[in-house]
Formats: sequence, structure tokens, C-alpha cells
Amino acid sequence: MSKEKINIIVVGCGNMGTSHARAYHKLEDFNIVGLVDRNNDNLDRLTKEMGDYATFNDFDEALAKTNPDAVCIATYPKTHAELTIKSLEKGAHVFVEKPIAETIKDAEAIVSAAEKAGKKVVVGYILRHHPGWKKFIDVAGQLGKPLVMRMNLNQQSSEKEWKVHKSIMEAMSPIVDCGVHYVDVMCQMTKAKPISVSAIGARLSDEIDPDQYNYGQLQVRFDDGSVGWYESGWGPMISEQAFFIKDVMGPKGSVSISKNTFDLPRGSSADIGEHTSVRKLHLHHSDRDKNGKLTKDDEMIETADEPGHDELCYLEQEFFLKSIKEDLDLSDHLSEVVHTLKIVLASDESVKTGKTVELD
Repeated sequence: MSKEKINIIVVGCGNMGTSHARAYHKLEDFNIVGLVDRNNDNLDRLTKEMGDYATFNDFDEALAKTNPDAVCIATYPKTHAELTIKSLEKGAHVFVEKPIAETIKDAEAIVSAAEKAGKKVVVGYILRHHPGWKKFIDVAGQLGKPLVMRMNLNQQSSEKEWKVHKSIMEAMSPIVDCGVHYVDVMCQMTKAKPISVSAIGARLSDEIDPDQYNYGQLQVRFDDGSVGWYESGWGPMISEQAFFIKDVMGPKGSVSISKNTFDLPRGSSADIGEHTSVRKLHLHHSDRDKNGKLTKDDEMIETADEPGHDELCYLEQEFFLKSIKEDLDLSDHLSEVVHTLKIVLASDESVKTGKTVELD
């Protein structure tokens, strides 16, 4: 093995960890020195697919025995801060899935630990690496101000997927866990400062904590007059009608990710590949003649060569590799990550207090 290779361990080998492990397996500059998961079935599945990599059930043991150059953390959110800080203190760069942490205090502790260690931390904001979503953000930014941004991602989950969702909700609600992606998209579209958050939520299952909720909707106001909402619900009772809405309106027209999510086969909303796909954008122009009649036809913008989920994770890991090899300054990245976490945590506070939360 070349000394130029980056030895890495993958912690958490479920859906996201599997996709990241496949990326490291393909990228010549990475060398997987350990796969870590409490579930041996996950480890057996991955080693059968990719080769006889070392496996561990305990993170501390893996970290001590492999002494990796980098760590990929794809565990449940409640463990992100602890595992990230341990990895940094061991001298490893870290790729950690979103959200970066459960609390702002923990998120800021990660940022401080990264600065102290002089190591890179990349957070899995996967949509930032998707060419179709980049195009969506670019077109939305040409619609004028203010913007109205409507987004949701509901998932009718059962069996294994519902078990995973219940585990995530031990730490945070759906609008916090997934909301960081879409609030981040809204901030990129407006380039404006969020000033307040309101939210509502409902507990639709007695299988989750009495203080938790599995359906929520947040509303954000920006200082340029823009507004946005994001809706997310998880569970076997969630409707799959229009479960995927990504729609933006401005004075000059509107743009939407064009996917028909009505009357699809059961389980479609739990297909992780569909959560990021774009395929084409529907652009509407508001130009009118002197009589008030619309003068331009709507446009369908194709997003060619769209990556699948594994390909998208590959793009993320290419960026992680670049950040290490080229010593990229990730201070803005981490600042934006902490900022979006503040917004979605404020929405959680709003649900629980019934009050609008003003942002600093």
C-alpha cells in the first residue's frame, strides 16, 4: 500500500455508511482499514460485497487498533459529537453525516476540536454535491426577491425503515434531522439572513417518546422578505400523496423539481434514491404583455447525467479527499452547518413552546 493512501474506518454500516464505504472502496486514495457496526449482519453483508476488510463492533477498539488517518461517521445523530471529537483527538480527519450534532454546544465543540487538531471535518450535506440541485438553486436565484420556498419530504416508513426512524427520533424530530438539508438550500437560494422560525408538530404514534413528534412543519422568515416552509413526517401512517415537493416562486416566475408523487406504489416515499433525484426542472416565467397575458412558454430543464445515491456519496467523498489533500479551508462550511442547525433546533423549540423563535 502506498504511503500516500488515506487509511479510513467507516463507523455505522447501514444505508449511508454502506454507500460511503463503497465510495472509499472505489477511490484509490483511500484504504479502508476497518468497518465498525454493532450489527454483525451489516458487517457480513459489506465484507461479502467488497472484500475481507477488518470488522469491529466497538468504535474505541477500532480507533485504537487501526490508528486511522480519517474516520467516516454514519451512525445515529446522538453519537455524532462524541465519535467526531474522539476521532479528532486521535489525529484523524472526519466525515460525519448530518446533522453534525444534537445541540449547538456540541456542534461548536466539534468546530473547536477540529481547529485544535488541525484536521478537516466535512459534514454530509449531500445536496451540495448534486448537479441537479445546484442548478435548481441557481435558477431559483434568478427569480427576483422575495422568494417563496415550499419543500417537503415525507416518508411512509414501516418494518426496518420505521425502526430506523424511531431510533433517530430518540435524539431529534424529522424536521431537525432532514430539515438541515432544505434550510441550507433555502439559505443558498436567498443569500439572506433568517430572522425567525415558527413550527408545528404532531405525535402520531404511541411507539415514540411522549415528548417527541413524528410529523412537523417549520416556517422561516428572511430579512429580504423571503419565506420558506419545510414539512417532514415519518411512520406507517404517513400519506405518500405529494410526499416530495420542491417548489420556489419569485416575482419573475417559479421553478420546481418536476416529479409526479401522486398515486405511486406503496413504499415509494421510503426509497432513499428518490430523496435526492431531480431529473428535470419546470421553469415558469411571469412576463406579460400590455393586456396582462403571459408571453413565455414554460420550460422543462433536463438535468443530464444525474448521479444515483451511491454516485452522489462518491462525489461527497471526492470532496472529503480534496479537502484533505489540498488542505482546503472548511471554516465557512462548518459555520454554515452550525447556522442551519441553529435554525432547525429553533423550529423544534417552536413546536414545543407554541411560540415563534427570533433568531440572532
